[in-house]
Amino acid sequence: MDDPRELPIGCDCGALRGALVGASARRGNRVVCYCDDCQAYAHHLGCAARALDAYGGTEVFQTSPANVVLRDGLSHLACLQLRPAGLLRWYASCCRSPLGNTLARPGVPFVGLVVRTLAAPAGGAGPDAAGAPALAPDVDAALGPVRGAIFGKFARGGAPLRDARARPPLGLVARSVALLAAARLRGDHVRSPFFDAGRGAPVVAPCVLHPDELAAAEAAARRAPIRS
Repeated sequence: MDDPRELPIGCDCGALRGALVGASARRGNRVVCYCDDCQAYAHHLGCAARALDAYGGTEVFQTSPANVVLRDGLSHLACLQLRPAGLLRWYASCCRSPLGNTLARPGVPFVGLVVRTLAAPAGGAGPDAAGAPALAPDVDAALGPVRGAIFGKFARGGAPLRDARARPPLGLVARSVALLAAARLRGDHVRSPFFDAGRGAPVVAPCVLHPDELAAAEAAARRAPIRS
């Protein structure tokens, strides 16, 4: 049974806060991405131990940005691109916590919200063993189970067999296309906290990594020890 609810969004230090509204398994895809870019991004931010799983995967909830509301600490919202014309990777500058990824233009209403940001509200559960805030207790109930995993060939130490896919499963792709089409028809592309509705530009100018910075982050990801 679909039970939409509001889940709190928070960076690791709690300075940047908001919510995922109408959170529901029917309104998005919960997936794990093992791609080398996501791993390099986490290492560049210095949060790999907190943001990546034991195989180097990042768990994200792919949904419409219109479902994301940012309420406090907006001055900490920052954005970077690993390379020109790449994904916009949004994070909290206060503690360098990754928040989510969007395309470079708002025409496609998509955000891959890092599930790790769905932190327990103030006074809730404490941080986990890696030092990141505990997930809100109803995350699993709202988002449902992980639907699939992508780019398993980049997983550290070899991903579980079901995750070892070079490309996204066709069923997951079809579901994503349907969700994006519905969001576009609703006009969600002009209701994003990451883009100025009038100008169609990011609310924060993205910083593009220097090639040396990207190379260093990629090298750090390759050198990272495989966690058990």
